[in-house]
Amino acid sequence: MSRSLKVGSQAPKFKYNLADGSSDSLANYLGGKVLICFYPKDNTPGCTSEACSLSDSIKKFDKQKVKVFGISKDNELSHDKFIKKYNLKINLIPDPDLKIITKYGVLNEKGSARRTSFLIDESGKIINIWSKVNTKAHAEEVLKFLDEDK
Repeated sequence: MSRSLKVGSQAPKFKYNLADGSSDSLANYLGGKVLICFYPKDNTPGCTSEACSLSDSIKKFDKQKVKVFGISKDNELSHDKFIKKYNLKINLIPDPDLKIITKYGVLNEKGSARRTSFLIDESGKIINIWSKVNTKAHAEEVLKFLDEDK
């Protein structure tokens, strides 16, 4: 079910499992802004640059009341290793069955996520989409948009 999401669309809701066996969902974070960053694979150069950019700016995102999530098809174990290796401060959501990636229409021809980010407002509407992400400066791009959006 590939959809063409655009600014103003309602963000597809989703649930996901955590490494401890519990589950969480996007709905638990609405009421504040949510940044969802889809990326192809843990521990690759571009994905590492993007994750570190976002992680290094986590205090600025917190100040703006934005919860940051990265989503790839990697499993919980891969995410855990990636987080520990780079001391990441962002939440990584495993999507090995590609359900979330497919819901957001970002499945690429290689069977992983196309690098795309969605900024979702407090009510669950998409307020911006980055389909061309500057991996080294993505946090700056998003924070600049948030400052201009005030």
